[in-house]
Amino acid sequence: MKADRDGRDAGKSVRLLRIGEQVRHALANVLGRRAVRDPVLEATIVSVSEVRVTPDLRQATVFVHPLGGANAEAVLAALKANARFLRGEVARSLATKYTPDLSFRLDESFDAAKRIDAILRRPDIARDLD
Repeated sequence: MKADRDGRDAGKSVRLLRIGEQVRHALANVLGRRAVRDPVLEATIVSVSEVRVTPDLRQATVFVHPLGGANAEAVLAALKANARFLRGEVARSLATKYTPDLSFRLDESFDAAKRIDAILRRPDIARDLD
């Protein structure tokens, strides 16, 4: 498969994308209803922005970002500590033979968007855009 500029597979199958979205929705639901009994996760709203699933459906990389970006490392550590519980919760809502193992990473696209927005708001750049 070819990879695009971000290193993502450009030719991912619809099935992998669909399963990734199902995992993302299931995780967002579990985290949204505060089903994980962890003080860090109970005190923080966590956004699940993307899930990338391997072709064999054995591994899933979950990109997360805590609201406001505060406490990011503690949230990531709490998610990693509760990965087994979260995998079990995802398994209940997926209709697949295998439930992927979950690995969590911080989503840095929010920071990149913030930097781009700051650049576009600079007076010298805004003047050229008008």
